[in-house]
Amino acid sequence: MKIPMRRYILISITAAAAALLTGCGTALQPVTPPSPFEAEWHEVRLPGKRVTAYHWEHFDGRRALAARSESSASMMRRKLLVSPSPLGKLNFSWQVPELIDGSDVSTVETEDAPARVLLAFGGDVSTLPMRTRMLYELTHTLSGEVPPYATLMYVWDRSAPIGSVIVNPRTDRIRKIVVDSGPDGLKRWRDHTRDMAEDFRRAFGEEPGPLLAVAVMTDSDNTKSKARAWYGPLTLD
Repeated sequence: MKIPMRRYILISITAAAAALLTGCGTALQPVTPPSPFEAEWHEVRLPGKRVTAYHWEHFDGRRALAARSESSASMMRRKLLVSPSPLGKLNFSWQVPELIDGSDVSTVETEDAPARVLLAFGGDVSTLPMRTRMLYELTHTLSGEVPPYATLMYVWDRSAPIGSVIVNPRTDRIRKIVVDSGPDGLKRWRDHTRDMAEDFRRAFGEEPGPLLAVAVMTDSDNTKSKARAWYGPLTLD
């Protein structure tokens, strides 16, 4: 489905290869009836992982998607098709009550975050190294979906400086930009506006392809701990 760039997209909404915004979606049963926009978001489970609980609610003045993770990792995703010319701005908000002790999105063993927004981009997969293409084939086999060419992720990390670009420790096709760090801003809404094309170029060193999907993810599976977050409205300008 082709989505105009200025259309309002409501969200009341690395990981190994399986976390490349793929997986078989199973619709959640929301606490209240979903709006037409909310209904277009679906759950994405990651093979071998417990499921993070997501549900719609009104929280601190906003319609939001509440996320509660208990040693779990899964996503809520919406598929899109947005041309890279021009790609425009991404506006999103989240609220996090506490950080995850011992987490660090730059290391395999502790790669958890209370809040993430993920963007999946298309591109020519045949230009990637053979090892990466083999990893994609494995992910396709496990999940039933072909991974995106590249995944750009905005994260709240426990200690990395804001603005840091972190390459995923398992695959360089996922790169993260830290937009919140440490305890500053906890327990209140944090609003962000990002230039997606500029961020993609900074993270990957090339021009972005079409935007194929957007997702959110709260996970605590690596640290075997708990995490909570609320995701507010998300728009593309």
